[in-house]
Amino acid sequence: MFSRTLEYALRAVAHLALQAPKAVTAKELASVTRVPGPYLHKVMQLLRDHEIVLSQRGVGGGIRLAKPASELTILNIVNAVEPIERIKSCPLEIAGHGINLCPLHRRLDNAMAQIEQAFATSTLADLLHDDSGITPLCPFPNVKIVCAQT
Repeated sequence: MFSRTLEYALRAVAHLALQAPKAVTAKELASVTRVPGPYLHKVMQLLRDHEIVLSQRGVGGGIRLAKPASELTILNIVNAVEPIERIKSCPLEIAGHGINLCPLHRRLDNAMAQIEQAFATSTLADLLHDDSGITPLCPFPNVKIVCAQT
């Protein structure tokens, strides 16, 4: 249902949230999230264009969240990478349907509305402080990072 690009973006922002406010290098981010470097670069560009992350080149630079994790919703990330497409009119362009969706398309749109609502009410901070006790992305074998304790 969701693209690999969105999965990569969510992994990346989860790690950045764990490391906040510290910036991390693109190399570390690629390693920890298991996202190929060139692909990660494209994903970070999308997130930067939508003011989800900030990046700075050079010594002391790196990538970090543009806002606190409590202010970034999952929907912010989704919309930056792969916006949820709602069905506003008949996709088959049947003249008699117009904006009156048939039962199938109405149910599909209702499902997308529920997903959109769930993402809009879930922040990155919620992911980090989930009551499951499991921290996102932590730990991956052979990767040395400091994981936040929940």
